[in-house]
Amino acid sequence: MAKRIPKKAYAIAAGALVIALAIIFRRQLGYTFSEFSAYLDYPFIQRALVVGLSVSLCASVLGVCLVLKRYSMIGDGLSHVGFGALALAMALGYVNPGSPFHTIAQRIADSPMVFTTAVVMLLAFLLLKMNSSARIKGDAAIAMLSTSALAFGVAVVSFTEGMNIDISNYMFGSILAVSGGDVVFVLVVSAVEMILMMALYHRFFAVTFDETFARATGVKAGVYNMLLAGMTALTVVMGMRLMGTMLISGLIIFPALTAMRVFSRFRTVMTCSACVSVVCFMLGLMLSCVYSLPAGAAVMLMNLLFFAAFSLIKKLREM
Repeated sequence: MAKRIPKKAYAIAAGALVIALAIIFRRQLGYTFSEFSAYLDYPFIQRALVVGLSVSLCASVLGVCLVLKRYSMIGDGLSHVGFGALALAMALGYVNPGSPFHTIAQRIADSPMVFTTAVVMLLAFLLLKMNSSARIKGDAAIAMLSTSALAFGVAVVSFTEGMNIDISNYMFGSILAVSGGDVVFVLVVSAVEMILMMALYHRFFAVTFDETFARATGVKAGVYNMLLAGMTALTVVMGMRLMGTMLISGLIIFPALTAMRVFSRFRTVMTCSACVSVVCFMLGLMLSCVYSLPAGAAVMLMNLLFFAAFSLIKKLREM
């Protein structure tokens, strides 16, 4: 029987491949890094960097739990709900001043992200409830909700006269859409989410791998499932402007799946997922700035590249 190659050998081989590629493309890499360093002087790039790294970290950590629970497409469904809610909130700003609903409509229009956050969190809990129903399970519920919300959002935009909104910015993301208020909101929410994930790590671990056993040992699985759904909803809202409603779900799914190609331990997968997500966002933002690519698309392409590389490593290990 042939002797099995140690895992360290694959890590060394992967590192050597990365170094070799860096040497081959050193001129292109040098140009890209030098150009991107100049972009870092712009405030909108700084805001996009802070928001993107925070959202990437939260999404990758939550994504591990969601993927293992076979509920990974919740990000896609909630992002479409967010688009519909945001379109409605902005359309309410065009309500006739003579209408009895003008005051409340204007308040919602003045703070569209607050309204969007509330709606997305409410629908996240509804999805969780529907998932426990015998009639409509998770994947069907998400598909039904996401397509309905997306259709509703597009219809609202189409039928609201004078509504000045760039659909592509919200569907595919834009680094120019990130404001100073978004930075504060994202930093506060990200800090709370990461503290909760670290403090309740063992509870989330138990609920993720064996919910029935967790309930039998006294863990209130329903509470932690609701907490997981709520944090996912907040993460989706945080990343909507930067990544877009069509691509934010990839930020949740790809890093977790990539880490699982090589690692199997929960803590190691979560750590690797976070590292991959952060690196992919940095490289994607760099490509977006230097080569004028949409930020969301560039980040997703980098995630796809890393997934392919980790899948290749897995194949080599199984040989």
